Amino acid sequence: MTTKDTDADIRILFDNGAHYGYSKTRRHPSSERFLYGNKDRHDIFDLVKTNDSLKRAREFVAKIASEGKEILFVGGKSEAAERVEAGAKSVGLPYVSGRWIGGTLTNFSEIKKRTARLETLRNERDLGERDKYTKLERLMMDREIEELERRFGGIAEMKDLPAALFIVDTRHESTAVREALELGIPMVGLANSDCDFGRIEYPIPANDSVSKSIAYFVGEIAKAYSENRKSHSVDSNEKNSAEKGE
Repeated sequence: MTTKDTDADIRILFDNGAHYGYSKTRRHPSSERFLYGNKDRHDIFDLVKTNDSLKRAREFVAKIASEGKEILFVGGKSEAAERVEAGAKSVGLPYVSGRWIGGTLTNFSEIKKRTARLETLRNERDLGERDKYTKLERLMMDREIEELERRFGGIAEMKDLPAALFIVDTRHESTAVREALELGIPMVGLANSDCDFGRIEYPIPANDSVSKSIAYFVGEIAKAYSENRKSHSVDSNEKNSAEKGE
């Protein structure tokens, strides 16, 4: 039995095209339990199950946020990149919205060296400390900044491994999934019917190939993080005030 609130949630999912899966020929067996049926040779997701999965994912994200930990947003394909970057930036979280660089997680010590280099170059440029360099050297530095920004800009402020990943299209981002599994980092994954749901702790079975659907789910994850991070900050401030006797 569904409630009025659930019916409204499902309507929103439907309006955003979340129910559309891929053709049956592309179906991964693990997605079958989330399917309602098949129409015009394309899988259709059971939006009641999608809604339940989204709620579970939001609860997990809320827990991470309340603990003051970070989630890394990942989505490099063309339909997802802009939405993933915007969603992560809206809540001050790191992101990868281009090609996943192998070792981003499993060789994080080396990645930090590259982001530290980017920070150094940025600071020299922004503080006007490049007079000691020739015009050609400054030009080469600007080109290096541009290249490092392109590859590592979204994780430049990430000082430690994230507590979790939010991934749009876990099949497309298979390298990120593999590295997270290797390190035991939990994942929330927006996954279409061609994805392996057995590899993701918090799968969201839905359309991961249409911008409207992607934007909706990115927004929901970002909102869950933002709302609970603010709550955590308020609680911490109140606790500190009480300890000081204010």
